[in-house]
Amino acid sequence: MTAAPERVRRGARNQAAGVAAEGAVARHYEGRGARLVHRRWRGGGAEVDLIAREGDAVVFVEVKRAATHARAAESLRPAQIERLFAAGAAFLAGEPGGQDTPARFDVALVDGAGRISVLENALAA
Repeated sequence: MTAAPERVRRGARNQAAGVAAEGAVARHYEGRGARLVHRRWRGGGAEVDLIAREGDAVVFVEVKRAATHARAAESLRPAQIERLFAAGAAFLAGEPGGQDTPARFDVALVDGAGRISVLENALAA
């Protein structure tokens, strides 16, 4: 019976760590001049961790956190990528330029020490 409470505690710790990683990545983007416009935006059947603007471009950012950058990158699955594209399309539908709006999908990897590695334009539609 103790497994369920431990699973709940582990889930809460993982969620808190994920929120902290998203915050660190948001500060990273803002530090390089991007303007953060949404956190955890939902649409198109999925959630995008961060949406930022760099000039005229919309930047969709998926944050992945694990003990190492390699393990974080491995956690991004094809089905999740498809959902991110659907969410991106739903977001762009509300932009004045629609689907012609300059956009890219970045993946931000955060390791156990909090180091951030951003893979710009990591996902191509």
